[in-house]
Amino acid sequence: MRHGCTVNTPAHLLLGWAAFGRRGAPRHEWAALAGALAPDLSLYLLAGGSIFVLGIPPSVVFRDLYYSDLWQGIFAVDNSFVVWGLLLLVAVWRQARWGVAFAGAGLLHLALDFPLHHDDGRAHFWPLSDWIFASPVSYWDRAHHAAIVGPIEAMLCLLCAILLWRVGPSVWRKLGIAALMVMEGVAVMPGFFIDI
Repeated sequence: MRHGCTVNTPAHLLLGWAAFGRRGAPRHEWAALAGALAPDLSLYLLAGGSIFVLGIPPSVVFRDLYYSDLWQGIFAVDNSFVVWGLLLLVAVWRQARWGVAFAGAGLLHLALDFPLHHDDGRAHFWPLSDWIFASPVSYWDRAHHAAIVGPIEAMLCLLCAILLWRVGPSVWRKLGIAALMVMEGVAVMPGFFIDI
């Protein structure tokens, strides 16, 4: 199996930030970034804890543990259109703009993940269904068109970075944008994907 180390998270952060971070409203920007990160957070915690705390080899983590019922059950919750849709409805009902930014960025993350995972997808309709869509396209697997998806993703991220860059003069904001673009550039470089 081949797996990309960043799991495309920099792209999700840039896209969610650009789509749902409100100009001049840092609370909404942070909420959008948190929402864009949230569906991948459990993977980072589980994989990072397994590899760096428990000393389990990455090959075991991504070949066995990733597909275990326990891990897939956790991923089903934080990658559920149903759960994120309910969060969005509550945010709209409560008129919480930061909540809309959070849930909107999370839903955007799922909408981008759904068509771009071939054999490593999630149960996106939990708890209504455990069905997992096996897309013919993958953002990381070159056998399933990652060589085409990667450059498209990079261009979308560059566009988002330019839009975000122009919005505010903060040095910290621009450093954050630049750091995400560097991580995204590394993630889509040929040869970045590793054999596990």
